[in-house]
Parts: sequence; structure tokens; C-alpha cells
Amino acid sequence: MRLSQHPARIVTTDPLLRMDGISKTYGSVTALKDVCAIAYPGEVLGIVGESGSGKSTLLRMMNLEELPDEGNYSLDLPDVSGNLFELDRFARRMLCATRIGIVYQNPHIGLLMKHSSSGNVAERLLVAGERSFSVLRQKAKVALEASEFPLERLDSPPIELSGGMQQRVQLAKAIALEPALLLLDEPTTGLDVSVQALVLDTLKHLQQDRKITMIIVSHDLGVIRTLADRVMVMRRGEVVEQGLADQIFQDPQHPYTQQLVHAKL
Repeated sequence: MRLSQHPARIVTTDPLLRMDGISKTYGSVTALKDVCAIAYPGEVLGIVGESGSGKSTLLRMMNLEELPDEGNYSLDLPDVSGNLFELDRFARRMLCATRIGIVYQNPHIGLLMKHSSSGNVAERLLVAGERSFSVLRQKAKVALEASEFPLERLDSPPIELSGGMQQRVQLAKAIALEPALLLLDEPTTGLDVSVQALVLDTLKHLQQDRKITMIIVSHDLGVIRTLADRVMVMRRGEVVEQGLADQIFQDPQHPYTQQLVHAKL
């Protein structure tokens, strides 16, 4: 089996993100059952599992889009304390706008498709209080350049761009305020293989340059193997196995993880 493309980082600090006892039901359906998760500063955590495993629900809770029936969520940041699920709606919105970035599988969720690409990024900056047009445009340009978006398309609306380019605009918008945490929900699904590779390279370069803590949800083990330092495997709303990426891919312990890995080989 091929080894991972990067060495695992040695953890020498407290977790940036901690979630404990996260449970959620929708009617008679259990989406999450007593899920715990941690992510350390500067690492990439991959969450894998088949459709319906609860991974995307968990990611939405990390972005405070949904609240659990039970559970605690904390971020180790100087100006953030307590259980984030207990914040009021406005405080949750401001925290996500300024400290957490997200890239959705469907760009239509994360972007204003008929506004310019630079305008989409500037919208994020407006939330932080920036009002100068020249500053907004320059900061948007810097974020788009960091996401390896072609700057000659600054004024093109996402609706006129390819899927890969739309994901770069989403990525630029997500990192514009230099968030502590970047969430990625199936960011390469639906893209051609060559475009997937370009997007993954961009994410690798971005993580190496900025040391952003990333959490990526994907059903594609190839994507997780390329990016992740650690992996959580979910099934039917529960975490069945977790560990360093190399350990999970080379020596999976749980029968479900073995099935996932062997099916990919």
C-alpha cells in the first residue's frame, strides 16, 4: 500500500477543537450518538464514512449551523470560552463569520453565484467591519491569489466559472479573515479527476503555508489519504475507529474500516 504523502505532525499542544458527547436524532432516526472529536492546531483531520454515517451532520455542528440534542463544543481561542452551542444566534453567527471558514460540496450554498468572485470574498470581509472599497478589493485579491484563483477573473461571477474555479472562490472566501478552523465538506465531489488533483494541491499548499487547522469530510479515501494527518471513521452516527492516517490505511482494526480500505484498493 502506498504511504501517505507527508509525515504525521507530532502533537505537542492542547486541542484547538474539542467536541464531547454529541448526540442528535431526527424523529426516530439517530444521526449522531455520543460522538467525541478533537483537532489540534495546524493538523488536518479527515472524517470518512458512507452516506448517512453522520459525518456531514457533525461538520455542520462544527460550523454551528445545527445544534445537538446533547453535547459540548469548545475552541481553544483567546477570546472564546464555554460551550459554543450555548451561544445565542448572533454570537454563533459572528464566531463562524470571523473564526471558522467552510467550503461546501455545493458552491451554490456558499456563494452568491451572480456576484463577482471578488465581491463574494469581500462579503466575508464586510462582516468584520471593513468598509473601504480599495481595502476590500485588495484583501479579496490576496485571498483569491492564495487559493490559486486566476486574478484576471476577479470580476467574473461564479455562475460563469467551472466547478473547480467555484471551489477556489469558496476557499478564498473561507480564508479571507484567516480563520483558526477551516471546514471542508466533500470539496472535490463532482469534479473531474484532473481538477480534483489541482484543488487538493491548493489545499496542501495552503495548509503548509498558513498552518490552518482543517477538518475535511469525504467518502473518497484517496482525498483523505492525500490530506489528512489523522482519520475518524464513522458509521451509523458513531465513531468506530480513529488514529493516524498511516495506521488507519495500513492496519485498520475495525471490520467496517477494513471494508472501506479494502474496497478502495
